[in-house]
Amino acid sequence: MKNFKFLGVLFAIFTVASPFYAQAGKETFTGTLLSYGTGFNTRASTNLFKLDITNQTSDADAQKYLSLLASGGQNDLLDAIKDENVGRFSISGRLGPRVNIVREKETDGKRHIYIVFERWMGFGELRGGYRSTDYPFTYIELLIDPRTGRGEGTYIAAAQIRWKKDKDTGVFRVEVEDFATFPSRLLNVRTKVSPR
Repeated sequence: MKNFKFLGVLFAIFTVASPFYAQAGKETFTGTLLSYGTGFNTRASTNLFKLDITNQTSDADAQKYLSLLASGGQNDLLDAIKDENVGRFSISGRLGPRVNIVREKETDGKRHIYIVFERWMGFGELRGGYRSTDYPFTYIELLIDPRTGRGEGTYIAAAQIRWKKDKDTGVFRVEVEDFATFPSRLLNVRTKVSPR
């Protein structure tokens, strides 16, 4: 199975980024999660999702996380962020995990929002020592039009995050790899801000 990779796209999370949107309260994103089947089950499925963001990760913390990733790898990064709480993500109304990192920048007049959190793993997955346990993060990337409050995004349920040297340029960059063959899509995304 060939895994899908985002090469260098996560770098904005860890570098200095001026938030395009000044958050005045809790921001809630809702929409449809479209997941593609893999292996023997190739059916696509849809579910509703909800993402609450209550805060954004500071530049200082983002720089610290990048240093930890570069020096100690994704396990050191996970240890550093696992107790952070800047929101919550849920699918189909179920109680979801806490969001650990939220960063934002402006891209061509659009809000580009990056979200990372420790994913939940089942007891059977952990006990069995499956290869999926090497993918301890969930990664979300949203692109929102600030005029309409609508957009779309990418959802990687099980991701690896690595600091890796590019074979062609020799430059180090952040790489996100999806355990699945293709990342899921976040469609019909809408945003609403409410007081905290």
